[in-house]
Amino acid sequence: MTTILQVEASARVERSLSRALAHTFRAAWHEREPTARFIQRDVGRQPPPFVMASWIEAAFTDASERSAEQSAALATSDALIDELEQADIVVIATPMYNYGMPATLKAWFDQVIRVNKTFTFDLARGDFPLQPRLHGKTLVGLCAHGEFGFGAGGTRSKMNHLQPHLATCAHYLGTTRHHFVSVEYQEFGDERHHSSIKSAHEQVRQLVAQLTDAHHAAATT
Repeated sequence: MTTILQVEASARVERSLSRALAHTFRAAWHEREPTARFIQRDVGRQPPPFVMASWIEAAFTDASERSAEQSAALATSDALIDELEQADIVVIATPMYNYGMPATLKAWFDQVIRVNKTFTFDLARGDFPLQPRLHGKTLVGLCAHGEFGFGAGGTRSKMNHLQPHLATCAHYLGTTRHHFVSVEYQEFGDERHHSSIKSAHEQVRQLVAQLTDAHHAAATT
């Protein structure tokens, strides 16, 4: 049985394009694997707390030496990391806000990328002392853009600070494979936008077919 962590970050609910892609992903996956388990995390409507000085102090204190207050400061982080550890696939459905990720999604990453929990730090490794502790997961980014041309070689490719940031951070979630599907032209609202929506949902269904086939093949070898 596949376990999928689905993180939704849009501040919108009913009119969210990224949430709609996430719903298509879930429905398509359940069509092909009815027993799949989805863990839902809505950071758009229930934002994680921002990292504060007390959080940092607690995270860098050995677990055996933490005070009750320090353990409480890490309670949300512990819960979010537990969800992550269970997942085979991490689906992040998010809009692009000001060419990057929403603050609520960044807060989620800051809570789950934590020393001695999801990564280790060792200066003996030289100039690359950080190493993820989790491995073998797949990242699926389902994104919505107001403008267009954010892909490789596109008009606004240098302005795309969303997908590269997601991929960089997801390395420390233990992901080794990344897939991105995006809706574009939202601010224009023309035929290009409608075509982009249709294409993105079809790409999601094709991606689900690809991933479920790969998971089935891995389970039978």
